[in-house]
Amino acid sequence: NSLCHLPLCSLLVQLVKLCSGMIEAGKAYITTNKHFVSGVRDLSQQCKKDEMISCLDKFGDSLQEMINYHMVSHRFLLPPCVDVRKFKETKKQFDKVREDMEISLVKNAQAPRHKPHEVEEATGTLTITRKCFRHLALDYVLQINVLQAKKKFEILDAMLSFMHAQYTFFQQGYSLLHELDPYMKKLATELDQLVIDSAVEKREMEHKHALIQQRDFSYDDSKVEFNVDAPNGVVMEGYLFKRASNAFKTWNRRWFSIQNSQLVYQKKLKDVLTVVVEDLRLCTVKPCEDIERRFCFEVVSPTKSCMLQADSEKLRQAWIQAVQASIASAYRESPDSYYIERLDRTASPSTSSIDSATDSRERNVKGETILQRVQSIPGNDQCCDCGQPDPRWASINLGILLCIECSGIHRSLGVHCSKVRSLTLDSWEPELLKLMCELGNSTMNQIYEAQCEELGLKKPTAGSSRQDKEAWIKVKYVEKKFLKKLPNGEALAENERKPRRWCVKKCQRHNSATKAPTARRKYRHEAGNASPAMLSSGGNFPSSGEAEIEQEASDLEDLRELHPGLLVYKAAQARNLPLMAEALAHGAEVNWVNDEDENKTPLIQAVMGGSLIACEFLLQNGADVNQRDSRGRAPLHHATYLGHTGQVCLFLKRGANQHAVDSDGQDPLSIAVQAANADIVTLLRLARMNEEMREAEGPFGQPGQYPSNSPTELQYRKCIQEFISLNIDEC
Repeated sequence: NSLCHLPLCSLLVQLVKLCSGMIEAGKAYITTNKHFVSGVRDLSQQCKKDEMISCLDKFGDSLQEMINYHMVSHRFLLPPCVDVRKFKETKKQFDKVREDMEISLVKNAQAPRHKPHEVEEATGTLTITRKCFRHLALDYVLQINVLQAKKKFEILDAMLSFMHAQYTFFQQGYSLLHELDPYMKKLATELDQLVIDSAVEKREMEHKHALIQQRDFSYDDSKVEFNVDAPNGVVMEGYLFKRASNAFKTWNRRWFSIQNSQLVYQKKLKDVLTVVVEDLRLCTVKPCEDIERRFCFEVVSPTKSCMLQADSEKLRQAWIQAVQASIASAYRESPDSYYIERLDRTASPSTSSIDSATDSRERNVKGETILQRVQSIPGNDQCCDCGQPDPRWASINLGILLCIECSGIHRSLGVHCSKVRSLTLDSWEPELLKLMCELGNSTMNQIYEAQCEELGLKKPTAGSSRQDKEAWIKVKYVEKKFLKKLPNGEALAENERKPRRWCVKKCQRHNSATKAPTARRKYRHEAGNASPAMLSSGGNFPSSGEAEIEQEASDLEDLRELHPGLLVYKAAQARNLPLMAEALAHGAEVNWVNDEDENKTPLIQAVMGGSLIACEFLLQNGADVNQRDSRGRAPLHHATYLGHTGQVCLFLKRGANQHAVDSDGQDPLSIAVQAANADIVTLLRLARMNEEMREAEGPFGQPGQYPSNSPTELQYRKCIQEFISLNIDEC
């Protein structure tokens, strides 16, 4: 028995290993087949419109069924269920007891006759070991007999199950493919026809290719023409080299076209058009001879410059003439034409549109309402610089209306000088609309054209050339030659040192229907020492002693002797926008600091004066919303102390830092909480929550912009704008 079971044991173990390896290989085969079927289905879905390729979907379904059959048959491929491990354990125990019995026999033989206790101990050990050996020998023989018996049916049963699974798998596969056979024959016929058609098409293409090769591709580029009245709107198109704006100044060949008063290009035929110049009326074109490459010309717009290169001198001249002709043609169009709707909507980031009307009809109605309201201001019925009727563009920091041509010139001055916005195409915030109604063309021309007649210069008209208008605007707003001169520097310095009586008449608003309350809470130097509890109680603060009285004509002359910075400082508190505009025109620093009044700025004075529009005017002209006084208080701190809800909204909208603390360790939120001002507390907490949401979503634009269009962001912006609208007449 010990001789016959050893080969059987090793063979069974080897068979089990082979069966396990076959199962693992089958699993890998099934997995690979699944990936192949997925690839077939993806290709079929991608080519749904192609009937020949879409048939792969049916093949994919059939192959998937084959995989399912294989997985079912795979469950029967199990190793033979012969328990060889128990047999091995019994053999190990048998071998051990046999060795113990041999040791006991040796000890029993070695026991000396004259030592009876050793003889007795050796005899007892031998007896016990013999009994154990006999029991294990019987057990071992039993295991051998069981193994011999199992090999007759368990191994045979496993093999029969395996063969039945193979039979079922191949039979099901045959049935499936037999059903698919007619469809495969039909496809084979179509495939033969497709091969024939492809061969015919190939011959036709080769014939066309041979004919094209015989043509003469040399051409005369002098025949290149452009048509400004082309039915499809494309004046001219063709390949040009474009110099990139990166540091390497690389040149790339692109397909350019002039259409709808725009210069656009494409990288590839089906790519989206990239707009180089939004409106050719606002740009100029000129040849460039000062660079290394030949045949170059430059298209210059108010915001950027684009360097282009043609393939020849004649092509360059044709492109330059095409651009110039497009400019001239666009100017002949009506201001209400299609081209107006494509004008650049460049504006200051701080004045970006809050809401854009989704319906074009609502947008047109809203635009006409804004246009009519702003044009009703004295002098706004014609362009501020050339007098053309019905101006539809505005400089929001200057508060004037402009025609389309003058607005393009203003854009070229830069946003530090003039910020241009459309009255009909852009959405207008209520505070910005109110600002436009506070100033107007007549008011600003009294400042910027005060000495125009004395100098004997003639103002351009609507029919003047663009060059004349551009020269006039630069002299008027950049060089500022028409301003009424202020006293010399010595007088200004003396006025800065010498205290003088000061009185400024508060600006009367154009559309004001109600009078301001006679009793208002004052917030002067003593307001900084007041506690939030005093602010919430509504008590009056002591006045600084500066009386606000009506000004006489002589007082105006006195004010003109003030330093421009001090003038805008005092006019901001008095809410006198024309006087603020005049001070800025004379070079006043918008962030001027009054070291005699706790380093307060004009923006802080506007807060103390209670005017949201005065704050808006200063912000539009570059005021720093986070500049603090000697007490560490920014405009947001002062607006919170005073309970000016509209100003708080405006500063939050412009990116004010609400985490800054003053010298007393108070931030705006803690000030509002102590003052029990529910509206401002709500606004500040909403702003903090929105700021946290922004940080969680990732970095966006610069402070004061609204780069995200998430629901939380839109809800916050809408809330801020509603508060500003409700409190726009706060003062």
